[in-house]
Amino acid sequence: MGLLNVIRTLRLRHGLAIREIARRTGLSRNTIKKHLKAGTVEPQFATPERQSKLDPFADKLAGWLKTEGGKSRKQRRTMTQLHADLVALGFTGSYARVAAFARRWRADRQREQQTTGRGTFVPLHFDPGDAFQFDWSEDFAVLGGERTKLQMAHIKLSHSRAFLLRAYPLQTHEMLFDAHWHAFRVFGGVPARGIYDIEP
Repeated sequence: MGLLNVIRTLRLRHGLAIREIARRTGLSRNTIKKHLKAGTVEPQFATPERQSKLDPFADKLAGWLKTEGGKSRKQRRTMTQLHADLVALGFTGSYARVAAFARRWRADRQREQQTTGRGTFVPLHFDPGDAFQFDWSEDFAVLGGERTKLQMAHIKLSHSRAFLLRAYPLQTHEMLFDAHWHAFRVFGGVPARGIYDIEP
């Protein structure tokens, strides 16, 4: 559901104060007042795609970083030398851009090394009442004749695979807690632990 529609629903249908709407949405009271007064539609912001000066040299630099990573510390080229070598090939960008690329590249390789070969271990056997799993997804429904995006809370018992789905307009803390409360009420208790899918 578009944020502006949420603002209107909370104000006009549920009669919430602007202060409460600001608390729930994280928007300022002035922004909420402006949108309620103007009757605007959900703004669409297009992010222009800008090509970096480093893009044509990215594969070359990544290859160099990989090669340099296999050398001893004393034999490796410094970042200043790598920048100078790129300039010799026609690169006109700054040293800072090359250094930032190298940091991101090394962080990506480190994450790969931490996960490669180890795999992800998820136990396939759970005792009754041992654990539940929680995650969000998005879905659509027709509400009041309009196609509306909903945030779906999924709660599943790990042992029995019994589950509960609840739809919300947003993924706020209040809605997260509400989904848990309803699930534990329906399930008749609270499992010992929860398993959450947390995005980096």
